[in-house]
Amino acid sequence: MFTAMSTPSDELFNPSEEHRLLRQTIADFARREVEPQAAEFDEKGELNVGLFRKLGELGLLGITVPEDEGGAGMDAVAATIVHHELSKVDPGFCLAYLAHSMLFVNNFYHCSNPEQRERYLDKVMSGEWIAGMGMTEPGAGTDVLGMKTTAARDGDAYVLNGTKTYITNGPEGFCFLVYAKLDDRITAFVVDRDCPGFSTSKHIEKLGMRGSTMSELIFEDCRIPASNLLGEEGGGITHMMRNLEIERLTLAAMSVGIAERCVEIMVDYAEQRRAFNESLNRFGQIQRYIGEGYAMMLAAKCLTYNVARDLGPETRARVGSDAAKLFAAPVGKTCADWAMQVMGGAGYCREFPVERLWRDAKLLEIGGGTIEAHQKNLTKDLTRMWKASGKA
Repeated sequence: MFTAMSTPSDELFNPSEEHRLLRQTIADFARREVEPQAAEFDEKGELNVGLFRKLGELGLLGITVPEDEGGAGMDAVAATIVHHELSKVDPGFCLAYLAHSMLFVNNFYHCSNPEQRERYLDKVMSGEWIAGMGMTEPGAGTDVLGMKTTAARDGDAYVLNGTKTYITNGPEGFCFLVYAKLDDRITAFVVDRDCPGFSTSKHIEKLGMRGSTMSELIFEDCRIPASNLLGEEGGGITHMMRNLEIERLTLAAMSVGIAERCVEIMVDYAEQRRAFNESLNRFGQIQRYIGEGYAMMLAAKCLTYNVARDLGPETRARVGSDAAKLFAAPVGKTCADWAMQVMGGAGYCREFPVERLWRDAKLLEIGGGTIEAHQKNLTKDLTRMWKASGKA
């Protein structure tokens, strides 16, 4: 059941009429089409590909791509809205959307040339081609610079060798933005499924976010056309770091969506469920879960949208995006845990969405940078800023 949540200022969350209409469109779509299938595809551990392509029909798969390139021409706030609203009902499905629209489409657009956009944009923005991004490796997650996948120029092609792992959309994806070391410099490429020497592993089973899939990407003397180089040789680290900011922002938005739905569930359930001849919401322990859960959710929501307002292709927000995800990620998990506690045995059963949201929430403390990585980044950046201010 969806309930209205009052907020301190609609201007922060819906800064324009276009943003407000987008939110309503996504909320309606999520309630009407995404929620009814969420439990089924979580159980199967599959991506609902047909439903995913409807996101293309809505113009959401290229939400940050300019209109003159066929995209929606919207901003980071719009991307935040979509991830927030979809995650209220199916964070796993939303994760597939993030891997496609943020990790591939947004990143690809900002580091590609006109010829590459001509080849790829229409197909990925329609959903005909599902896409993803390959960065994490078996021996290099947070330690991105420790990646072992290599690329070497060979005539009119590049040859890639190595393995990427835990790659969302791996089983269904046709094209992937892949990072590899070329002469020990991180470089970005597009790799298509039909490139010789490219394959994916079997579907990797996981605890939560099961409405999206993941696998390894395997490169065994994989030959890709030289025209699939993105940007310049050695320029991959710049693309990567720029895109990490909107990735972390939208992951924070996903946690906000989980938290908000769980607070709604707590409020509704505690009013209806009775114990000792009273509604559960008359008991102090339950009031603590509801009151503190709402306060934490709203704080995470305000921080996330405040960062989104200032983030753009030419505007960096590393400190803000790290802070938003560091703060928001545990909030989703905590609110899901408290919602389960309020519901008791019912919350632990698969009949209700709380146990799925609870499982989904944990990944947000790991994916897109662990909370420990955000703590490290913030300490480093804040120390540098403090020294630069002349106060040190």
